[in-house]
Amino acid sequence: MPEIIYKDESYAIIGACFAVYKENGCGYHEPVYHESLGIEFGLVSIPAISKPKLELEYKGHKLQVGFEPDYVCYGRIIVELKAVDAINDNHRAQTMNYVKAAKMRLGLLVNFGHHPQVQWERIVASDKWKPPTGNAPADLQA
Repeated sequence: MPEIIYKDESYAIIGACFAVYKENGCGYHEPVYHESLGIEFGLVSIPAISKPKLELEYKGHKLQVGFEPDYVCYGRIIVELKAVDAINDNHRAQTMNYVKAAKMRLGLLVNFGHHPQVQWERIVASDKWKPPTGNAPADLQA
């Protein structure tokens, strides 16, 4: 059986997402869930950085455009939020790209727009792609 990376941390994050969904339910726009989740992370002491500005590179050249995942938690887990009817492959690809670009191993894709419960998926960096040794850059450590 394969190892579940960051098991305790990801369970804590998903637990916080369940708490937000229990309180807010379905039907709000994503920013409502984003702000609510930030509050919940604080209440349950999950280290999280909201919308960190991360750089992208192309063939070793820094791009002027970057990206902002919704959260980086514990300095090593991307959390991407949605408020849509259902998670689709475009959402999975976006989360995987964020994970790879941030040189991390795990992303959590969370959808608050689904009824009757929150949807979530673990997006693990492909075995073909190996992140550099160590954790995320120091500026992502909360």
